[in-house]
Amino acid sequence: MNDATSPIPELPGQFPYTRGIYPDMYRSRLWTMRQYAGFGTAGESNRRYQYLLSQGITGLSVAFDLPTQMGMDSDHPLAAGEVGRVGVAICSAADMERLFEGIKLDQVTTSMTINSTAAILLAFYVLTARRQGADLTRLSGTIQNDILKEYMARGTYIYPPRPAMRIITDLFAWTSRELPQWNSISISGYHIREAGSTAVQEVAFTMANAIAYIEAAVQAGLNVDDFAPRLSFFFNAHNDFLEEVAKFRAARRLYARIMQDRFHAKNPHSMMLRFHTQTSGASLTAQQPDNNLVRVTIQALAAVLGGTQSLHTNSRDEALALPTEESARLALRTQQIIAQESGVTNTADPLGGSYFIEEQTTRIEEEALDYLRRIDGMGGMLRAIESGFPQSEIEAASYQYQRAIESGQQIVVGVNGFQMERDAAIPTFRLDASVELAQRRAVAELRASRSPVPVETSLALLDQAARSSENLMPRIMACAEAMVTVGEISDCLRKVFGEYRETA
Repeated sequence: MNDATSPIPELPGQFPYTRGIYPDMYRSRLWTMRQYAGFGTAGESNRRYQYLLSQGITGLSVAFDLPTQMGMDSDHPLAAGEVGRVGVAICSAADMERLFEGIKLDQVTTSMTINSTAAILLAFYVLTARRQGADLTRLSGTIQNDILKEYMARGTYIYPPRPAMRIITDLFAWTSRELPQWNSISISGYHIREAGSTAVQEVAFTMANAIAYIEAAVQAGLNVDDFAPRLSFFFNAHNDFLEEVAKFRAARRLYARIMQDRFHAKNPHSMMLRFHTQTSGASLTAQQPDNNLVRVTIQALAAVLGGTQSLHTNSRDEALALPTEESARLALRTQQIIAQESGVTNTADPLGGSYFIEEQTTRIEEEALDYLRRIDGMGGMLRAIESGFPQSEIEAASYQYQRAIESGQQIVVGVNGFQMERDAAIPTFRLDASVELAQRRAVAELRASRSPVPVETSLALLDQAARSSENLMPRIMACAEAMVTVGEISDCLRKVFGEYRETA
């Protein structure tokens, strides 16, 4: 019991939200259970979504193939061999309609992992919802739309950073008017961690990116409390269980203080860090793949104890192939067992007050702040990226981790310790080679069947808008309605903005 001189303990739902953004956390509402999925054609992915919905997922999560991510249609020469491989191929609004056939978009939340072409894919999605008769003010979901981490960790960029930032702030402004329940960005530490960063670097570079986006939006004339409540984040859940729990708490506290002290936000929702978590794909092993079930369970539990709002659990076979239906179901069941059987949802922030958790939370926050000061000293995150600073820091951390594995200092079960002469085989998913041919044919048929005048007119107006300060989203929407493809819209913007080339 506290005496009169004891400090009042911080509670969940109170600034700076270290212990969670809601007072009751999962006692009143569980996190959204998503399973990241997408492969082949829109029709094939739709069948997987329908299956996952039947198994109890509470939100969809769309994976797009590399050509779609890079602004290329399926029949582009550079798309050969990549169509439908790591995600679904989406070339037009017609593909998007097939992707969600039979799924009411105003009754489900959808997360789309897409960055360089985020504005285009969101336009296709909104058009699909409108044709379903949906009330757009009720449309709920998230577009990743985080281009800065592509330059430092992932590589699916198209345009140079500054015009890319212009597209993002245009999307912020447009969604705040047209889609009030939509998260206009998911600022992603996930890919930074997958590239080899430490937990501290994941938090620091994600916060630095957030600062850059918010500054760009404010400089574009937006009021911080008009768009900040719809900003969201995306973090990795890695193997160091207690450090990961502390990482999420530190990120929440750091963000709240940045929004209050640096950007003078007044709306409490502008200061609440809402985040999706995905378990670590980089931690999965091809050796003894059933061990991945254990890794994913530990990582998922860390995300839940850290207070995530949404969660994807990786499948045991993802180091070998796209997940089978059985593996995807087991990954979902992992979340459901944590939610329904483990008891960790019976109290908010179950590990709050642990001496080690509290110390680690403070350590991660302080070390991340040190990075932020260094980045501010360079002139901000755009300048830091252009100089290669975060890239080199991630590379050094990745190298050190790999050295630790090779020296045996870090044991990875089944890889450099507890090996077996022969790993047990598990069934893996095989994508039909005819998928690419079918998708290429569909794009050709679309171009042949549409009216050329709306295509040419909408692209010409987009070109004009890109050369001015006009918001690009209405023009991209018009292109979507005219059945202009991802590649054609991206090429139009390439002509105005150019393409980014990484310097050595």
